[in-house]
Amino acid sequence: MPDAVLRVPDAKIALSTASVYPESTADGFEIAARLGYDGVEVMVSTDPVSQDIEALRRLSDHHAVPILSVHAPCLLITQRVWGTDPWAKLVRARDAAVRLGARTVVVHPPFRWQRSYARDFVRGIERMAGETDVLFAVENMFPLRYRDKEVAAYAPDWDPSDENYRHFTLDLSHTATSRSDALDMLARMGDRLGHVHLADGSGSLKDEHLVPGRGTQPCAELLEHLARTSFAGAVVLEVNTRRCGNRAEREADLAEALAYTRLHLAAEAGAERRHG
Repeated sequence: MPDAVLRVPDAKIALSTASVYPESTADGFEIAARLGYDGVEVMVSTDPVSQDIEALRRLSDHHAVPILSVHAPCLLITQRVWGTDPWAKLVRARDAAVRLGARTVVVHPPFRWQRSYARDFVRGIERMAGETDVLFAVENMFPLRYRDKEVAAYAPDWDPSDENYRHFTLDLSHTATSRSDALDMLARMGDRLGHVHLADGSGSLKDEHLVPGRGTQPCAELLEHLARTSFAGAVVLEVNTRRCGNRAEREADLAEALAYTRLHLAAEAGAERRHG
């Protein structure tokens, strides 16, 4: 009888160091190693270790966990990390990625009040992408909502998929918050999808970053699509474990997230007859 053949892509499954907050960047490496993740994404944050290339290199070597990507410090709470010039931050993020052997820099669209940066962002990202082998993967965000009002906080837009960027990061918690169709956005990104932030969401006004499978987003469908298309980027678990009461609960959530991802990051490639 024919056997189903599963296709598993070369994609690595990484843990974002943001997923262990309020524990530290160093704890993120330790947990990733213990649970069997393929690597980490360093969220450059207010934690001094996340900003220190040599400290990160030592953690990577000590735990034998490669750094697959660097998330540039472009959150509201990191507006002064690595200075206040957004272009200088991206240069430092690129240099960090090169020195750490990371493939990708994750970057958000500018905030609307960063007028000069926003005006030049599309051209500037294209210029920087042409100067390095590091991928600058622009991430989809979401509008801010209060009751019935919606505020566009990002420019050119919170949805980058209509712009001519070379690479994108698709974040499924953000598609939930923006109430977007994640699979439609995936289709618009096409073969320019370079990186994935995997988390779930229920469509709340808040950016939830739930463990995959606990919300309404098509996490399984996305992963199966990645398998069918031989996706070779990284799938990064970026989940919120702040409400976990202790390390054991946090590790249980992150182990569940990893198991879910490994289960669904495969697709039936067809059938073939057993020989012999």
